Amino acid sequence: MAVLIMVAILNRRKSKSREASPPRAQYRWIVEHQEELLRRLELPRLPARSTFFERYKSIHKLYKMAIELQGKQAIREGVAEAESVAVDKSLIAARGPRWHRSDRRAGRVPRGLHGVDRDSTWAFSKHHGWVQGYSYEVVVTAGKGATVFPLLASVGTASVSEHVSFAAKIDHLPRQTKHVLADSGYDNDRFGQRIEWSEHGKRTGRRFLCPRNPRNAPTPTLDDARAADLTIRRRHRLQRLAFYQSRTGRRLYRRRGQSVEPFNEWFKSLFELDQRAWHRGLANNQTQILAAIFCYQLLVRYNHRHRNCNGKIQWILDGL
Repeated sequence: MAVLIMVAILNRRKSKSREASPPRAQYRWIVEHQEELLRRLELPRLPARSTFFERYKSIHKLYKMAIELQGKQAIREGVAEAESVAVDKSLIAARGPRWHRSDRRAGRVPRGLHGVDRDSTWAFSKHHGWVQGYSYEVVVTAGKGATVFPLLASVGTASVSEHVSFAAKIDHLPRQTKHVLADSGYDNDRFGQRIEWSEHGKRTGRRFLCPRNPRNAPTPTLDDARAADLTIRRRHRLQRLAFYQSRTGRRLYRRRGQSVEPFNEWFKSLFELDQRAWHRGLANNQTQILAAIFCYQLLVRYNHRHRNCNGKIQWILDGL
């Protein structure tokens, strides 16, 4: 089932109809090519239509784990180098018309507004402005001049906070990771403590490089901290900001703009997510987006085996 979905996604059988369901379009394509698919995948039969739709909504859990495992495999193969990683959240507009926040809060869909995606939510970003839709969060490698490779990923509604989504990924960071790069949306003392300090108060050897969020309270100077005898956590925060502002910290942080930000643009362009989501509904989009990220990993590894040590995989997609 997971492989069938990946094959359909790689063939980019996205529905062109506003009201049609893309999972139906994918299943239709699979049925049209069932003879070849059954032979190549050595399957006795295709899943029934109802089974396909039901499993499509739940198989995203498998893709999420598979992305982490393939990330580890890429590190072992030398395709990816995870000493520095960058995390970011990116928004994807929902299909269908906009459902304004006042109507949403009231649980009211205005008359004449058809095809609303009720699972989608609103969020704001500097790059996109206000967006009604979904989001994915990805942790990618951010080595100097190295291939950008996704290691961890999740998908949620647009309004899911980075303070929630990234918390679940910290314990899954590769053991090789020394630097974690994030934008100010991730400015969170809990993240800094978990990344840089063990439960026993010992240094982990990692650094969390994240600019201060201007919405947070002003940070006192180190001299003020000594005078006021601030808590250990506050001192750790000051130390993190001092390292971020140092020459070494600035040099490392520049890798974020050279890794995860261009990755998001490239990935969404490759899989036609730069305009809107493929599906309606959170579960459907979780499956499609995570499956696409897994496919991206697979194609980069395939590209590497052909001695192309980069993420330029368009030639592979064009040949499908």
